[in-house]
Amino acid sequence: MTDQPRRAATDAEAKALASSTRLRILRLCLDQPLTNREIATRLDANPATVLHHVRKLVDTGFLAPQHPRRGRRGAREVPYLATKKSWRVNSPGMGPVMVEAFLAELRRVDDPEEVNMSRLAVRLTDREYEELNGRIQELFEELAARPRTTTGRPYSLFFSLHPDVGRDVTPPAAT
Repeated sequence: MTDQPRRAATDAEAKALASSTRLRILRLCLDQPLTNREIATRLDANPATVLHHVRKLVDTGFLAPQHPRRGRRGAREVPYLATKKSWRVNSPGMGPVMVEAFLAELRRVDDPEEVNMSRLAVRLTDREYEELNGRIQELFEELAARPRTTTGRPYSLFFSLHPDVGRDVTPPAAT
């Protein structure tokens, strides 16, 4: 991973990333190349539908085809590997799609005890908000910059810092 800054997504890139299924495909292909059939099996999805998503990701550079190999019964199969390009692209409005992908992946966790989640409501000044957001982004950048490896157990991180619209913006006056 390079130290390239994030950039705005092109229209085609934004459309490619606007699918929770495509985000899940990128996650599946992050550590090892998978064929369309392998991706479809892991998603419990129709291979033809998955191929449509794979082609969109390949066309926009988010997935890279690897050297073809022989699959079952000698058929030619093309495995695909995520390029990590999605980490360098900003696409406004991705929140709901990312949440959908997160929830779909979370549902597949067999043991709820393995899910470590926290939720916290806080009040922050603009400076405190910028500091917190910067620290979180630095941590994510550090983790994303690690070399690709197949050792260790795979984990997913999901973070959301958002306005708490159900709470009053101004705190009550002290009495």
